[in-house]
Amino acid sequence: MTYVWQVTRRAAVFLRVFAAWTVFVWAVFIRNIAKDHTHGTGFKVVHITLAVISLAFAAGCLAVVAAGRRREAAGEASRVHPAPAAGSEALAPGR
Repeated sequence: MTYVWQVTRRAAVFLRVFAAWTVFVWAVFIRNIAKDHTHGTGFKVVHITLAVISLAFAAGCLAVVAAGRRREAAGEASRVHPAPAAGSEALAPGR
């Protein structure tokens, strides 16, 4: 069974703002690190790696929001299946 996640407009706006803020903060930080000559290579590698991971999370967040909003616009949100409750696997039929 495939679960369709519904993303409300309010949640979509929040997640888009989160992603934009993340991109802004890390872009500024990467620019500042690139200009900084007081820190060693290890510091720069670690922080640029953290920046890349955070930017990937922001991109993933935008992808989830876009997919959820597209599904809702296409009318698939009316076929939302609730996620199974924690521990309900033992109650699933056929086991």
